[in-house]
Amino acid sequence: DFILTKLSTHPIAKMRPVTLQALRAALYQLLWMDRLPDSAIINETIKALQGERQPRWLTGFVNGVLRAACRRRENLKNELKNQPLVTECNHPQWLVERWLKHFGNEETRLICGASNQDSHLCLRVNQTEISTTDFTDELDKQKIKYRQGLTDGAVWLLETMPVKHLPGYDEGWFSVQDETAQIITALMAPFTAGNYLDACAGLGGKTCALAQLIPTGSTLFALEPQKARYSLLQKNLQRLKLDAVCRNSTLREFAATAEIKFNAILIDAPCSGLGVTGRHPDIRWNREAADLIKFQKQQLELLRTAASLLAPHGLMVYATCSMEPEENEEVIRLFCKNNPAFTIINAAQILSAPLATLINQDGFLSTKPGPDSHDGFFGAVIKR
Repeated sequence: DFILTKLSTHPIAKMRPVTLQALRAALYQLLWMDRLPDSAIINETIKALQGERQPRWLTGFVNGVLRAACRRRENLKNELKNQPLVTECNHPQWLVERWLKHFGNEETRLICGASNQDSHLCLRVNQTEISTTDFTDELDKQKIKYRQGLTDGAVWLLETMPVKHLPGYDEGWFSVQDETAQIITALMAPFTAGNYLDACAGLGGKTCALAQLIPTGSTLFALEPQKARYSLLQKNLQRLKLDAVCRNSTLREFAATAEIKFNAILIDAPCSGLGVTGRHPDIRWNREAADLIKFQKQQLELLRTAASLLAPHGLMVYATCSMEPEENEEVIRLFCKNNPAFTIINAAQILSAPLATLINQDGFLSTKPGPDSHDGFFGAVIKR
């Protein structure tokens, strides 16, 4: 909106909603994305407005604003850099103030900047079907640009293309999963034969990762209460040719009747999602500080319920895609304070270099959006 005020004397508050949204989307593409040429962005924006039967004078106005943005692109970006961080980085004030308090100016600027960039896609190679080397050989054959990640099996795509067009999609050679999310499942090592539970499976990204990691003779359970997500969880397992016992239920419902104890339980807890605002930009505007305590209550309840299903000496891995202490360190410390049979395990003892560099001084996995393309994740290991 700041950019728009520099290009038009017409007040934003008086613009038609459809016009304002079209201008916002087009300006973002023109100034910060390079997937399409300027002409295509402008033409498609005008076509969209014409499809909404907007008058010719209005489409002419939009066309003029967007062409002016192309001419003044670098000057506009420089003007934006001189604005307060809230304006420059397009984040809500309460969130920027929190991050400045926790991380300082330089790191907050990096986090906000990374959250405004078009994120690269990371793949997890399904090594039950193909080795990472053989998969990247297939990418080389098709001249698809990539780089390998820190974990064995993580491959970052350096160009944009439909996932279904990648080699081996139908064969189940890979799944889409951020590298930090891949590291979360590695925290459940060592993997010995036994029973494992993904208590909040969602679409099954971590479920599928665990299914690849657990040894023969093990059983993996996955819980997802939402029907549409549950259906996709099953489809993803099927495409990757992996096995898990799926239940369309909440953790509380499952625990009420379960007669089985688990070696290890993954709690990928519902959270604010403030570590992945780059992939889901709407989150930053749909959250407020009070939400963090609401999520904390849910998260503690999940840990308490999961603990009732854990075998003696079993592990629980707690994870969020958030960087906020209320959802992370505070949750773990409150749980351990109220459940003294549990102790925190330093995650650096589980991960090998260079992954151990992602562990903070308190022994928790902690990543933030930045130049390395990681999302903001938290992971903790606790043992009974």
